[in-house]
Amino acid sequence: MFAGTTEGWRSRFRFTLSPTRSFMLGIALLCASAAHADPIPKGWEAQNLRPIGFSGLEGRYGAFKLALKKAGNGHWYLYMGHTFDAGWSILDVTDARRPRYVKFIPGPEGKITSQLTLHDNLMITSLDSRTLSKEPQALIYLWDISDPENPRKVSEWKGGFRGSHRNVYPGGKYAYLSTSMPGFSGNIMVALDVSDPANPKEAGRWWVPGQKDGEAKSTEYPPGFHGPVHLSPDGKWATMPYTPYILNLDISDIANPKRIGALQMTPPFAKVGIQSIHTVMPLWDRQLLFASSEARDPDCKDDGMHFAVLVDNKDPKNPKLMSFFPEPRPPKNAKYKDFCAKGGRFGVHNVNQEFHLPEVEKPGNLIYAAYFNAGLRIFDIANPRIPTEVGFFMPPEREGLPEHGGAHGSPVNWTEEVLVDTRGNIYICDDKWGVFILRYTGKGQPKPTAR
Repeated sequence: MFAGTTEGWRSRFRFTLSPTRSFMLGIALLCASAAHADPIPKGWEAQNLRPIGFSGLEGRYGAFKLALKKAGNGHWYLYMGHTFDAGWSILDVTDARRPRYVKFIPGPEGKITSQLTLHDNLMITSLDSRTLSKEPQALIYLWDISDPENPRKVSEWKGGFRGSHRNVYPGGKYAYLSTSMPGFSGNIMVALDVSDPANPKEAGRWWVPGQKDGEAKSTEYPPGFHGPVHLSPDGKWATMPYTPYILNLDISDIANPKRIGALQMTPPFAKVGIQSIHTVMPLWDRQLLFASSEARDPDCKDDGMHFAVLVDNKDPKNPKLMSFFPEPRPPKNAKYKDFCAKGGRFGVHNVNQEFHLPEVEKPGNLIYAAYFNAGLRIFDIANPRIPTEVGFFMPPEREGLPEHGGAHGSPVNWTEEVLVDTRGNIYICDDKWGVFILRYTGKGQPKPTAR
């Protein structure tokens, strides 16, 4: 009711209570808040990371994409999609040690609502499906979040027969979608004009030759766009994961994007559909790219080796591999010899890359990577030719919990998403618990720029 603070309470009763009684009741309120905070599950393992807060999301574990907003009321809100529940959650993380679950917003049944993106007061949520429909479907919902605890759906945008995936809205006029479209195989990149959120309009699109019906194939492996797009500081070009490439694209004329250059990764690396090139994150100040694939099958049974690499992007026409990240090793007391033998998926899923948000830590010398069954891993890239692991956090297992349905049920827990705020709080969501809030205690931690 009072968001874990005594300020609202005091403002109502400051004229009727003595300072002593007000102080004592304020302490009681804080204690009550602490008592109602979800306890941090026991059994986690870590190096140079410690948990400070946790939310079980009222049983809706399996949260997915994360986004942050510091609202005009001074509160910090974590918005998230869900993989196994149709809808979206809001968590008040103003006090990271006592996160407050605000609400769950139901989504359409039968849709995957795992992806979302936001900037300022506009939030865009993806609607995806594992099956093709016979009619064009709503691909996204657009929301007004000026009232941060009560998003208001403004419109939806229709197009393809399957859905959309890792979209991004970095602010301004355009959102960039990874989406199915009529007449194309696999997802393509669509720039959507959202300057009038009630009437979104397509502004441009780009695809690999061969994706459009009737075109001759131009790649050995079927192409497709996972997303997200990252814009250059001047907004004239973008870098993105577009299987089979790490891709640089000229978007100075949004209606007619043009390829600048690309680095093919698949083959020789793993062939797992659009997940083959899952993430491409730029470090613009150093002209570097972090890039990774995503494991699909458990026990490292995918068709080919996965990767996490740094790429020299000084010449956008000719990006070059620079270094590989080391494979995470199990804790010393582990009963498995490596993470392939642990069960479930192993490899990078997502990294802290929503840095278009002012609330999110900007890329520095630390790469935060959610590593599925290996938990969260932190790497130091101060020397980009020798990435070094400097910390990890592995949530505990949760025995007796049924495997989730869908495409990727798992007998073990895995960590899928990570986001780091400018206060130094690290948010991760896992498959069987909820949201853990962590602090890094090792060397190289950036100084917080917000409180």
